Amino acid sequence: MSGKDKEVFVNLQTYLKDMHTKEEKLAAIGRLLDIMDRLRKGCPWNAAQTIDTLRPLTLEEVFELSDAVLQHSDSDLEKELGDILLHVVFYARIAEEEGRYDIADIAARECEKMIFRHPHVFDNHDGKLDAKTVAENWELRKRKESAGRKILDGVPKSAPSVLKAMQMQRKARDVGFDWEEKSQVWDKVREEMEEYQAELDAIDAASDESSRAAAYDRAEAELGDFMFATINAARLYGLDPEVALSRSCEKFRRRFTYLEDHTIKEGRLLTDMTLAEMDEIWDEAKAKGL
Repeated sequence: MSGKDKEVFVNLQTYLKDMHTKEEKLAAIGRLLDIMDRLRKGCPWNAAQTIDTLRPLTLEEVFELSDAVLQHSDSDLEKELGDILLHVVFYARIAEEEGRYDIADIAARECEKMIFRHPHVFDNHDGKLDAKTVAENWELRKRKESAGRKILDGVPKSAPSVLKAMQMQRKARDVGFDWEEKSQVWDKVREEMEEYQAELDAIDAASDESSRAAAYDRAEAELGDFMFATINAARLYGLDPEVALSRSCEKFRRRFTYLEDHTIKEGRLLTDMTLAEMDEIWDEAKAKGL
């Protein structure tokens, strides 16, 4: 066994030793429930919260969890998962106070749903199913659960638009509404880009405020169509547009911060620089791999 292999083995042993028993896990969850009880009774801020006031805070926590996942940071991920768990307990406690449901109802409902959707695990089957068949069965069972609902009803209206577009496109794909060949999507992308460009040109050509406002409205609609088509292309090629756009945003942050820091060191202000001067420093940041 090499030195590196020994190190990995020792780290794995340490990891396994730190894992908790089922009893310890249940005790930790129970302690969290007890803490929430005390917070609702003893903390004015916690006592004042409602499901509506928690919603924007929960969205913030979800995005922080997403950051931790992208950074592959175990310590941050553990922390953010704890915050999400606290919110689940918080919502359950509020509902319990109102006599509607409690944390046990939430867990029981989720258990029943998972058992129903995984007959290949919880029912007796002679043969093993492949991943594709499992996914198809999952969708069929989901539809049985939501009989009477439309296919796209399961896409949250308040979801971020990029995520919403991906979810809609995947659900449409699952029932066969998709391109026969993924390369066919590029004609649609080009079509939408040309229509978007035409409306931008119409804005510049508008002779009065009324026609300019109408062109802006049409351009916004065409921009949405162009973005939807581009997201569709990303899906077809196995790319995640949310991750891709996030990477570009972080890249822009690094390079713009480099530009800002560079000017501060020189005792200058960005507002006093020409675009050509800023581009030169931007290219320097790019050359450094930022």
